[in-house]
Order: sequence, then structure tokens, then C-alpha cells
Amino acid sequence: MVKQERKRRRWSAEATQSSDALDLEAEVFKKSDPDDIARSLKRSAEDSDRRKSTPFRSAMSMLTFYINRAGRNLPPKQKRTLEAAKDRLRVLFGRTR
Repeated sequence: MVKQERKRRRWSAEATQSSDALDLEAEVFKKSDPDDIARSLKRSAEDSDRRKSTPFRSAMSMLTFYINRAGRNLPPKQKRTLEAAKDRLRVLFGRTR
């Protein structure tokens, strides 16, 4: 008897691709420059009229969500890039300490 392979549901991938709060640029999280990622997220957050929070919180939440959901499947170099994008977002929004 051959077991049928179940399709894995990727709800987090779906949430990232079709966020109701932000219209993200295609493959924004695959970029290699943290400044490009931060600017793209900032632009998306500021342009959105569907978000429920401030543009900064919306952009940071989406970035953190992606990092957390990608988890151990994220290459270390890309994780460092995304973590650096968080710092760039803080600077772009004037949220540095």
C-alpha cells in the first residue's frame, strides 16, 4: 500500500505573499542589500491604507514575521542581511536610540 504524500500547507508563505496590510515588492526578502529591503518595506508601509498600526510597526512586524517563519531554512548570510535591514528600518524611521 502506497501512502499518498500530503501537501504541506504553507500558511506563513501565503501570509507573506498576500498580506492584507502591506503590498510588498516581489521577492523583497531575497534581496542582498539591507538598505534596499528597508526602503522597500518603508515605502510599502507608508503607501498602505489598510494597515492597522504605524508604518514603522507594520514594516518591522512583516520583516520579523518573515525571519521567524523562515527559521532554520534561512541561509545564515540572508539572516544577517535581514537582521541588518531591521537596523536600517529603525534609522529610516528615526527610531535609533
